[in-house]
Amino acid sequence: MSNPGVSADAAPAFAICVPARNEATRLPRLFDALERLALPSRATVTICLLLDSCTDDSAAIAATFAARARFPTHVAARSGAVANAGIARHAAMMLGIAALGDPNGILLSTDADSWPRVDWLDATMTALGAADLVAGDVRRGGARRDHAQDRIEVYYAGLHALRRRVDPVAWEASATHHHASGANMAMRVATYSAMGGFAPLPNGEDARLLDDAARAGFRVRRDAASVVHTSARRQGRAIGGLAAALHALDRTGLAGVRVTHPVDQLWQYRHQALARRVFTTGDLTGLAATVGLGVDHLRGVARDCPNAEAFAMRVVPEAPGGMRQVPLTVAESALAALAADTTPARAA
Repeated sequence: MSNPGVSADAAPAFAICVPARNEATRLPRLFDALERLALPSRATVTICLLLDSCTDDSAAIAATFAARARFPTHVAARSGAVANAGIARHAAMMLGIAALGDPNGILLSTDADSWPRVDWLDATMTALGAADLVAGDVRRGGARRDHAQDRIEVYYAGLHALRRRVDPVAWEASATHHHASGANMAMRVATYSAMGGFAPLPNGEDARLLDDAARAGFRVRRDAASVVHTSARRQGRAIGGLAAALHALDRTGLAGVRVTHPVDQLWQYRHQALARRVFTTGDLTGLAATVGLGVDHLRGVARDCPNAEAFAMRVVPEAPGGMRQVPLTVAESALAALAADTTPARAA
């Protein structure tokens, strides 16, 4: 999909949307980073902070910041709510939509324990010129080194690079990453509204939104030029979030980490590339044979898809033997062999 109604000369309007739950100790770092953001030419920025059942000094700190902030700052609160990352993040985005009042306005999502790089807005504008949703890079900050998590992230970055070697798309960044995090995400109001917003999930609402977006035919760009740093704390706010993952690695290391076998992932990637090609040509026979679906069924799905992206995401199932789960060490070795033996393809 694209944004035909957005003029290249239009002045960009950003809303930075942040949910916060008892983040009094970390909000000042975020606020300092927001004050230092480089402002693109003619751009306007509004900060929208959703205080989610805070019982600490977050409200007072936010009020003090709002009174002196470089950008207009809207602070709203909800109380008595059970912790739910998806609900809180959606509420923050709705604040942004109300503040922008424009379907072409740009919503940026980040977290209260994060801090964007100074060029965040410029990187976002550039990325949205090629895509509908931007998932930026998220880098853990601080002096502590989490070698186990580093190794996991290197693996997933390599897996995503393999995906784009066999299934390149025109809207992907030249430098990519594997993250799908609400700590660094951007889209226009119209795109977010069309998606129905973040799902009310206790965790994983960000990855779900990106998956659903691709299935709807939106162009999702994972762009390493857009950078937000985040804390490496062990006690977070989202149930099952990054903090919980880091805490688990502290206790058990990589011994219990299992990932999908890259051979099975590669099967999906190659067939998604095939699905893109045949969506354009209309010759569905070969795809039907390999994914186990009838030609008539595929034609019906194709009629309901706005583009090849939606078709590829909807029709390719799991690998024939399932998505096997293997130890990280096994997956790393297999991925290295696959990467060495894979020839880059051309975008369909």
